[in-house]
Amino acid sequence: MTLDRVKAVAESLLFAAGEPLPIRRLIDVIGAPKADVKQALVALRAEYGGVHRGVRLMQVAGGYQFRTVATHADYVKALGRNKPVRLSRAALETLAIVAYRQPITKVEIEAVRGVDVDGVLQSLLLRKLIQVLGRKDVPGRPWLYGTSRQFLEIFSLRNITDLPPLPEIREPSVNPYAETDPQAGQPATTAPEDPESGGGDVAARRGDADPGRAGAREWANGHATGDQG
Repeated sequence: MTLDRVKAVAESLLFAAGEPLPIRRLIDVIGAPKADVKQALVALRAEYGGVHRGVRLMQVAGGYQFRTVATHADYVKALGRNKPVRLSRAALETLAIVAYRQPITKVEIEAVRGVDVDGVLQSLLLRKLIQVLGRKDVPGRPWLYGTSRQFLEIFSLRNITDLPPLPEIREPSVNPYAETDPQAGQPATTAPEDPESGGGDVAARRGDADPGRAGAREWANGHATGDQG
């Protein structure tokens, strides 16, 4: 099979798949050597990388997939083919904890958020953004949770190591919760909670299931939403 033929077949498979295709799957279906398939993918990425093209061949979730360019997101939304993923603030916070600390148990998530997360976990599982990885080898053998392949697809990540680094947190030089003021030896006043922090709002929800309406966030960057399950 010529390289042009490999490229054409790979293009058809990627167009028809509807989900990221691993290179191993492309090799098995096409029946061509790995070097030829990789060369075909490089050529396709170059062809679809032009400034006047509306789609790109991207490497996401361990495979390759055609995706619309971000600048055309409003037009794709107007087409109304896919329902965008909507997540509440509580769901977004829980998803972030799972993503950065996986594998993690429900109790460990609740220790970070300070609220019950039963409903939120169920919502994320139903949306296939997280998955059960197994059980932790401790008394009670609780379930371990981690992000799914669909999570990588939605966020256009090749793998979990592509997550952006967390901001550095520095310890304060003065403890505002100390019993005495280290500067004057006087009782220290407790710093009031920042009303913009939203801490009370999160605690009040107590991890209810994602309502999908008020307070929800939306991903709509013109790429596949992943809201298929």
